[in-house]
Amino acid sequence: ADKLFCEKIDIGEEEPRQIASGLRAYYKAEDLIGKRVCVLANLKSRKLVGFPSHGMVLCASNDDSVVFVNPPADAAIGERVACAGFEGDPATENAVQKKKVLDKVFPDLKTDSNGVASYKGIPLTAGSGSCVAEGDMADAQVS
Repeated sequence: ADKLFCEKIDIGEEEPRQIASGLRAYYKAEDLIGKRVCVLANLKSRKLVGFPSHGMVLCASNDDSVVFVNPPADAAIGERVACAGFEGDPATENAVQKKKVLDKVFPDLKTDSNGVASYKGIPLTAGSGSCVAEGDMADAQVS
């Protein structure tokens, strides 16, 4: 519990999503207020230390640190992140869990040499640009 933040994040729905993230070692609570982040929203709600978490904040990490993957400044709150060649409806919460989608996707979700979050080398985009790790963290795992 002392490693988790229990956040309320506006993802463009009627009510903010409650999401728990293990970021206390990397951020202060005040650093999170008003922060624009990318969220995996098609995950089943689950209790983490008694807190119902319904999503996952996308971050990049290397041996030393963990940073947010930020959407482009002009991306609308709740806008879906895209990856060219992977169009179509997003997987349902049940499909993500049943088909172990994250186990298949995460190994190929990384930042490139410019810190752009990419899947199999194809940039994740929203608004008019790419989603980029804070500080342009290069060659990092994204999860």
